[in-house]
Amino acid sequence: MDTSRINKIVLPLLSILLILVLIGLWQKGYLSFAAKSHVVSCSEQYPGQLRVDFFAVGQGDSELIRTPQGQKILIDGGPDDMAVKKLGQYLPFYDKEINLIILTHPHSDHVAGLVEILKRYKVDKVIMTGVLHTTSDYLAFLELIKEKNVPVQLIKQRQSISIENGLELQILYPDRDLSQISLENLNNSSIALRLSYISSSFLFMGDLEAEESLVGRAETTLKSDVLKVGHHGSINANNSKFLQAVSPTYAIISAGLNNSYGLPSYRTIYELKKLNSIVCRTDQDGNIRVVSDGHKISVGSCHE
Repeated sequence: MDTSRINKIVLPLLSILLILVLIGLWQKGYLSFAAKSHVVSCSEQYPGQLRVDFFAVGQGDSELIRTPQGQKILIDGGPDDMAVKKLGQYLPFYDKEINLIILTHPHSDHVAGLVEILKRYKVDKVIMTGVLHTTSDYLAFLELIKEKNVPVQLIKQRQSISIENGLELQILYPDRDLSQISLENLNNSSIALRLSYISSSFLFMGDLEAEESLVGRAETTLKSDVLKVGHHGSINANNSKFLQAVSPTYAIISAGLNNSYGLPSYRTIYELKKLNSIVCRTDQDGNIRVVSDGHKISVGSCHE
């Protein structure tokens, strides 16, 4: 029997089978591309440093930023009351104030959880676009803002917002007034923002798919240490040219375990791995914390 001929047939088949097994394990969460070393603790407070917690809220987005001087900024609220439960775990029981809420766009997986947060916390200010949308979650959010008389800043252009000494929030998108405008693709109303603290940087993309509008702007720096990957790692966002412009050391993907959309996409993971980015996923790694002293960045995950 010609063993060389058999090897030519069998070995490629075994290789394909192994790849399929590995993909299956990865899909089910048994394999993760994220760094498994717990460099930071989710129970420590890290006073005087910038902390960003990417909450595991299922198929949705919610991130809590705590500044070196103690301000609290919440980006999105996830699809249900999970985010308010996370705030109860991560903040002292007596701390019921959020300095700033940023709603990237009014899809339910970003806005629904903010309704309960507005009921339980004093919110000093809300940043949003005011884009037209008529779902019950979004209307309830708007009604509570009005009822509680929360100041609202509508984003109508690119701008920089000084948060505190050394900490700046740069609004990269939208670059026009979207208030009371109906868009066919609501994802492309998402606020994209870059947070810089001394020499460290974070880029939050919401569900924005129109990333090409950000690439190549002479006045815009996309390069960031940490990327909150757009649209839960969807293939409709995260094109290779954009990801190359960001070249993140860490890429954080917020997605629900075994979600019906099949997110994140294999292509997005592949493009990030080509850039040698460390990919962390809330569906596999739980809550993800990033801590920066302004120069050094540390990352850890926890499964509360």
